[in-house]
Amino acid sequence: MPRTGSTRRTRRLARALAASAFACLLLPLTSGQQTAAATTTATTTAVQADPIGMTSGFYTDPHSTPAVWAAANPGDGRAAAIRDNIASRPMARWFGAWSGDIGAAVGSYVGAADAADKLPVLIAYNIPGRDACGGHSGGGAGTPAAYRAWISAFASAIGPRPALVVVEPDSLGDFSCLSRAQIDERNGMIKDALAQFRDRAPHTWTYLDAGNPAWIGAATMAQHLDGAGARQAHGFSLNISNYYGTGENTAYGNAVNASLSASYGYTKPYVIDTSRNGNGSDGAWCNPGGRRTGSVSQTGGGAEMLLWLKTPGESDGNCGVGAGSAAGQFLPEVAYKMIYGY
Repeated sequence: MPRTGSTRRTRRLARALAASAFACLLLPLTSGQQTAAATTTATTTAVQADPIGMTSGFYTDPHSTPAVWAAANPGDGRAAAIRDNIASRPMARWFGAWSGDIGAAVGSYVGAADAADKLPVLIAYNIPGRDACGGHSGGGAGTPAAYRAWISAFASAIGPRPALVVVEPDSLGDFSCLSRAQIDERNGMIKDALAQFRDRAPHTWTYLDAGNPAWIGAATMAQHLDGAGARQAHGFSLNISNYYGTGENTAYGNAVNASLSASYGYTKPYVIDTSRNGNGSDGAWCNPGGRRTGSVSQTGGGAEMLLWLKTPGESDGNCGVGAGSAAGQFLPEVAYKMIYGY
């Protein structure tokens, strides 16, 4: 059904009112006023935290790596296909140390999406010891204190505007190289991140990453999620930067929820990364050949949402058909072949 001008005006008014209410809550208050404001905030957040309803579809980033490459290489025979089949699709934007001033970077991105009445999907990827056990995407903030400052600025830059945020892919899938103290420290940082988004970005839905069907068992993943504060998050994400089919991920997500319910008394909605799962997985996770783009971003599809969280054509690291590349580097030949599945 086409969006009417009245519907757009209603959404704009709702966002303006939300921003006004959020700004008022930042003013100095007496202790009694603070208690009342806290109650009002909790109630308002529970009622209004619907970023999908506040927007008219997912945001397509005009400055994604495939869009930038296609614009810079109009004479390349692959450019039109990459522009039409990848760059024109809504995808997540990843933020990390490379983003520079995180407040400015996030604020600019979310502001552009808000001006277009679209819902941005962001990925926070800067936890200390990132991808510690995998090794291909190492890095992250230097200390827990630095990370807390970074994620606080991230959440503050979103403010009352609608958004979806996946918090730290890779962080809960593999603890094999971490000590108990390191696991506890990581869980503490993730819990704090969720609290920052709750307090500073009240119309943002947050998701903790729950790996993929072939990584660890559903019961173990449920334990990892709960330990990292999943009860505070809106949901969890599956298949980020991987290739497993939507059906496999749905079965796994349902199994994780069954374990969450049985062991901890709650369940959560989940989203699936379908950016590269059109041909399913061949068992390899690092730049395998013969993969294909999957279902475009949408609500439903067996999960709360199907989303392009990894950008098709961006390398997983120095491996597979991306040998010689760095993680996150855009490879036009890989992108082109992924469109057609070869």
